[in-house]
Amino acid sequence: MTDKAILFDSSRCTACRGCQVSCKTWNGLPSPIEKNANPFTGSYQSPADLGGDTRLLISFHEEAGGDKGVKWAFGRRSCQHCGDAPCVQICPSGAVARNEDTGLVVIDDSKCIGCQYCHTACPYDVPHYRASDGRMEKCTGCPDRIEQGLAPACVTTCQPGALQFGDRDEMLAIANERVGYLQNKGYADAAVYGEDEVGGLHVIQVLKHGVAAHGQVENPQVSPVVGLTQIMKPVTAVATGVTVVGLAAMFALGIGYKRDKLAYNAATEDTIDVDTGAVVKHGDGQDTESVKEHIMENLGGKKGGTDE
Repeated sequence: MTDKAILFDSSRCTACRGCQVSCKTWNGLPSPIEKNANPFTGSYQSPADLGGDTRLLISFHEEAGGDKGVKWAFGRRSCQHCGDAPCVQICPSGAVARNEDTGLVVIDDSKCIGCQYCHTACPYDVPHYRASDGRMEKCTGCPDRIEQGLAPACVTTCQPGALQFGDRDEMLAIANERVGYLQNKGYADAAVYGEDEVGGLHVIQVLKHGVAAHGQVENPQVSPVVGLTQIMKPVTAVATGVTVVGLAAMFALGIGYKRDKLAYNAATEDTIDVDTGAVVKHGDGQDTESVKEHIMENLGGKKGGTDE
């Protein structure tokens, strides 16, 4: 199977947010219903951002102007499914991975440890912690639907045709054709987003008013921490192996070692072996044998020097 992609055409989007609803419905993601769960922030955008139970939202960007007094630029905020995904590189448990058939980035809940490294590494600030079960949450591209020959849930719901799904090359061709049309109509800043960013995204976007106007990240940069993690992984593996060997050796040396109970007699200031009653250390400082010697005898090793 060739790489797939979702195409978002902002010039067709009406911000009905049907895609948001279908995403939550298909994936069984709850929405808060308590009072003031989503307080008004001065924007029609709701919720304010992605979260542990929200994988997709339509962003609202407005500015004064136009024949109606305000100009709108709607954006899609969700996982971009990067071709060179930093979240995949940094995940210590292997929970985040690229689907080899589609190129989409998925999270295996059974492997996720909730460390939030993927959130830190993402140049789009997408993965979010899901407090209900201590796992990370983001768009997975609906792999269960794709395997059955269906498009992602958000795509099938979009009435104005702002969302499409198919082979990545085909989606790019459609996007470039659409941008050419928009530019001919006077939208000089219209642009295709996702062709080359972060190794090539699997969410291709037609941005009618330009990249920044729709809230997208211009020139997204991957944190150097991700590269350092890749360098450190082999070193960490070796160090882990050495640690395991060391612990095994310590266990082997400790087999048969009897941890005798020692008690302190406050009246005589002597240290006494509880099991045998022998004085291990006299209170006047004159030892019959040092505590160190006593331990070495029980360990079966060579006696050490006297304590000073």
